[in-house]
Amino acid sequence: MRKAILYVLIFLFFPFSPAIASNQNTWLLIDLNNRTITALQGNQPLVQFPVAIGKKNSPTPIGNWKVIHKSANWGNGFGSRFLGLDVPWGKYGIHGTNKPWSIGQRASAGCIRMKNQDIERLYPLVKTGTPVVIIGNPFASWSWRPLFRDLKGADVVLVQERLSALGFYQGNADGIFGYSTELAVKNWQKTRKVEITGQIHATDYQALGFR
Repeated sequence: MRKAILYVLIFLFFPFSPAIASNQNTWLLIDLNNRTITALQGNQPLVQFPVAIGKKNSPTPIGNWKVIHKSANWGNGFGSRFLGLDVPWGKYGIHGTNKPWSIGQRASAGCIRMKNQDIERLYPLVKTGTPVVIIGNPFASWSWRPLFRDLKGADVVLVQERLSALGFYQGNADGIFGYSTELAVKNWQKTRKVEITGQIHATDYQALGFR
């Protein structure tokens, strides 16, 4: 029942998921809060596995991505299979591991880590171009890091999306804290009549609605 409710909420509130679910192609749903990966065909779950996600300082990128390459035995530490994602600010993917005890933990450099036997079951279901939707809070409540110029990551995406919703940011939520993001932060801080730093700290996260 809880899974059914989760899928309904995703289709209602997460961008592009209804379009993904409306066809019968396979897509992947990664839930950071529950630390699971589910392969679905349309809105029908096929298989689900536990995963490890990014650590405090290397959060897993939430958003709508797609698989851009597949590889067997991609390299040391990446296990027996690798599915690369089109995240614009770094090399992220879904892969196996030589540390199976880490599954279920915040343990990776941002990738989705699976047991080798699990990704070997998932691998044949996934093609190049398969959509991947990553949802949830990639951070523990204590791990919001300060954001400033030239940083990259999933936390930058969240701030960009929130500033866009408030009308301050006009660019793409690309996860890169560049000039346009810094300017949006400054303009937002100016309207709040607080110190204009162009940076995001704890009080700014709170003011943006993050806890």
